[in-house]
Amino acid sequence: MIYLQNNKGVAAVELALCLPILILLVCGSIEFGLLFYNRQVITNASREGARAGIVAETGTADIIQIVRNYCNGKLINLNGANGLQADAVTVSAPDGDNDRTVTVTYVYDFLFGGILDFTDITLSAQTIMRME
Repeated sequence: MIYLQNNKGVAAVELALCLPILILLVCGSIEFGLLFYNRQVITNASREGARAGIVAETGTADIIQIVRNYCNGKLINLNGANGLQADAVTVSAPDGDNDRTVTVTYVYDFLFGGILDFTDITLSAQTIMRME
């Protein structure tokens, strides 16, 4: 067996090869964790709006305000835009089956996604509840 006498740079080379992959995995885990968290927030917000629409029989403007209040301070976007856009909430009037539909959309901007050519993604949640 041949043993190398001078192996001082081996750890640095291994670190240089493995560190970018590890950083990519950690950053990707953070990004997708936030993405799924925000999806759950807008899903819950659409449920709250639809429930308010059928239980209290509130108007469209009140339902939109309830959804915005629910999302206020809960949505997390690492690029700084933490609220819903102006046209992010749509509410339909009760139809023939007395169903009320609330749809919420949110554009999530990836912070580290530029590394892999991801810029943003539109999340959407829709809740349909029946007025009985």
